Amino acid sequence: MSLLADKTIIVTGASSGIGRAAARLFAAQGARLVLVARRAEMLDEVANEIARRGREAISCPGDVTAAECHARAVEAALERYGRLDGAFNNAGIVGAMKPLAELAESEWNETVAVNLTAAFLAARAQVPALLAGGGGSLVFTSTFVGSSVGMPGMGAYGSAKAGLGGLVKSITADYGHRAIRANALMAGGTDTPAAGTDEARAWAAGLHPVRRIAQPEEIANAALFLLSDLSSFVVGSALWADGGNSATKVQAGG
Repeated sequence: MSLLADKTIIVTGASSGIGRAAARLFAAQGARLVLVARRAEMLDEVANEIARRGREAISCPGDVTAAECHARAVEAALERYGRLDGAFNNAGIVGAMKPLAELAESEWNETVAVNLTAAFLAARAQVPALLAGGGGSLVFTSTFVGSSVGMPGMGAYGSAKAGLGGLVKSITADYGHRAIRANALMAGGTDTPAAGTDEARAWAAGLHPVRRIAQPEEIANAALFLLSDLSSFVVGSALWADGGNSATKVQAGG
């Protein structure tokens, strides 16, 4: 069964990590993709890999903090495939890790811009195209940081990611009755370049009751569920894919 057969999906942050795994999975499930990230060469590699497997994907390089980036992605979807059915708005950065009072305003602004403002800009561009096609699904990658717990030195990141919960609820209030589903995907620690050193990954694994961090494909599978018709009555929610992190508090390494 192809869960995304004939659906056109935008994926941001598609050049590596969760976004790259999601692009591969969505393509395998029948989606036609518009891939967005800053690193054009890496983005092209993903699109070419998908094409070699007989699936459809186009790369649309750009900076997600710019409104024009999202407008171009939607335009590419409509011009190439004739419609837009959903988006996995996944791009994000951890940003500067410092105690809150030591953060420069520019560091705060950058982290919020990539993690929260970019999601607003994406949704603002995507919603009219979804409405024109009769509805669709928007998925935003959030995290347990800032939503279930605070983490030292991650004030800007946690605040921005927690803000995605409010964005999802607002989209639901405005457009849920018009068949647009918006949901936040609450990811746990994931084995991506952002996870840092082996020591950092081991420490993060200890925060999860399952005593490991996720593989990017595991988070992509959760996004697939939210984008597919299997989640047709999941609207305005937060789906925890965090290895039990939000459900329990364990001692790292214990």
